[in-house]
Amino acid sequence: MNASLSAANGGTLATRLWPSLSSSLVLKAAIVVTGSVLLWASAKISVPLLPVKMTMGLFVVLALGLTLGARLAGATVLLYLIEGASGMPVFTGTPEKGLGIAYMMGPTGGYLLGYLLAAVVTGWLADKGFSRSPMLAILAALVGAVIVYIPGLLWLGMLLGWDKPILAWGLYPFLLPDAVKVLLAGLVVSGAWGLLGRKSA
Repeated sequence: MNASLSAANGGTLATRLWPSLSSSLVLKAAIVVTGSVLLWASAKISVPLLPVKMTMGLFVVLALGLTLGARLAGATVLLYLIEGASGMPVFTGTPEKGLGIAYMMGPTGGYLLGYLLAAVVTGWLADKGFSRSPMLAILAALVGAVIVYIPGLLWLGMLLGWDKPILAWGLYPFLLPDAVKVLLAGLVVSGAWGLLGRKSA
């Protein structure tokens, strides 16, 4: 089946894996909680790449969007943010760099908002069938990654001052690693669709 026909069928990878998902509140809740735990874990696992340490948070956000669709992915990231706002040490650098709302109002606050927006937009594209084709899945993930940077850089500039090297601090060091995460998210989720297609053929 080609990508255009697949996209026309609608549905997400999650609904394909769990056909009862649309009617099961318990299953939806379990997926949202599990996704928030994955985000928590991704924030704590850092990859030491110069000049900054990288986490896999963006990859998980994009993969959740491509897998779950807009509503469930948005709910998952929203729960993660609520957990952080309540004081749980779910973010990168917590509890060492602070907890709760105080941490979220710091330099990374805009990127956290960007996570939520990216999950919803990437999920919306997945709802339209983008996650089934490698190229479209990568495109959807790229759109999500760009969306993360917009509030991230705006908040960083407002917080620290636009006379500071905001792009050098909040953009340039992350471009190459985040490009890899975009590719991984798109290929992993579209690859899962491919495996399901071969199994059902």
